[in-house]
Amino acid sequence: MNIKIKQEQVEDYKVTEEVVKCTFANAEHSDSNEHNLVSRIRNSNVFIPELSLVAMDNENNRVVGHILLSKIKIKNDDQVVESLALAPVSVLPNYQNKGVGKFLISEVLKKAKELEYDSVFVLGHTEYYPKFGFKKASTWGIKAPFEVPDEAFMAIELHANVLDKVSGVVEYPSVFFE
Repeated sequence: MNIKIKQEQVEDYKVTEEVVKCTFANAEHSDSNEHNLVSRIRNSNVFIPELSLVAMDNENNRVVGHILLSKIKIKNDDQVVESLALAPVSVLPNYQNKGVGKFLISEVLKKAKELEYDSVFVLGHTEYYPKFGFKKASTWGIKAPFEVPDEAFMAIELHANVLDKVSGVVEYPSVFFE
């Protein structure tokens, strides 16, 4: 399989949303609305075009995966720190378990680091995300703004020790809840 990762373009939006919709159609912990979340993020001030990537199958020039990082904040009484949320990552069912998701995640984390972002948060599978270096956010005294299992809410530092002096509650933008 010959996969390349590229920045999502406006002309990819419709196809990307179909990829997201197909990915989550039968997912256990899904409201089947992830494609609408992607659209809302794109139309908000938390969207970072450089961190919206698609996986292309070069053999048939088809979008087979998508990943999106968007801006969030970590707040406590004394500080507000900008960070990123990984949500969602999508891979068409026929391409799952073939390394496409891993490739997307690795590339978007690399790109976020190049753009000087410090950290990324994800609510996700406890067996999967630690492979990329994600750890429980509570390690740094950082909590989700809603009730979730501690081990499922994770963060990764893109630069050494950037979360050591950060604590508080992650604040997701309203587009996540519409």
